[in-house]
Amino acid sequence: MEQHAKNQLSKQSIQICPSILSADFGYLAVEAKRAEESGADRLHIDVMDGHFVPNLTLGPQVVAAINRSTDMWLDVHLMMYNPYAYIERFVEAGADALTIHFEATEDVEDTLTFIRRCGVKAGLAFNPETSMSMIPKYLDKCDMILLMTVNPGFGGQEFMHAVLEKVQFTRSLCNQLNIRLGGVTEKSTTKRLPPFDIQVDGGISEKNVNACAQAGANVIVAGTSLYHQKDLDLKHAVTALRQAAQAAIM
Repeated sequence: MEQHAKNQLSKQSIQICPSILSADFGYLAVEAKRAEESGADRLHIDVMDGHFVPNLTLGPQVVAAINRSTDMWLDVHLMMYNPYAYIERFVEAGADALTIHFEATEDVEDTLTFIRRCGVKAGLAFNPETSMSMIPKYLDKCDMILLMTVNPGFGGQEFMHAVLEKVQFTRSLCNQLNIRLGGVTEKSTTKRLPPFDIQVDGGISEKNVNACAQAGANVIVAGTSLYHQKDLDLKHAVTALRQAAQAAIM
């Protein structure tokens, strides 16, 4: 990675985003509060419809319940067909960002525009097999690009190193267009403001997070490696993951 790209990321710019999909669903309020107390920056909530991905998770009512239990910035990832029909409901539930999938959305541009119009950050996710050539078309239409480093649907999968090329490509585009990274995560701020985010999600741990940061990602989603640590509590797991990522860009 080029040195000037590395220099644009400060030590504080890496954001850690626990995925509540890997938490104990019997205690979601407790798990959300635990994520907040861990020092994590955002809470990632996977919404799965059982069609676009085989798993089925939760809906707006559960997001609203999580929102009542924490002051964390809620990063809601819509792994579902026809997300447009549900956007307002998830915004009303307390989502601070809504990410749709390129592969599951009939009119991507209109849907991203509508999300922004609702006052939250608009993210666009790409599955591992989707061509990088699709990314430039939408870079100015959204506030975040999410690059899946596993096939979406289930936690605990192996990290796909080949996706790092897409991360580098997206970061290079941002540099060329003078798009600054590091998004809004404070509940008290205006919902949709620059700068931009490059997020990675799937199979991320201390073993590979440095490569993600070096490639140019500034938001790290992790589930299994945070919630299922035998020797570390969530707070120490978040700290260790952040330090590993930051060390790669110092």
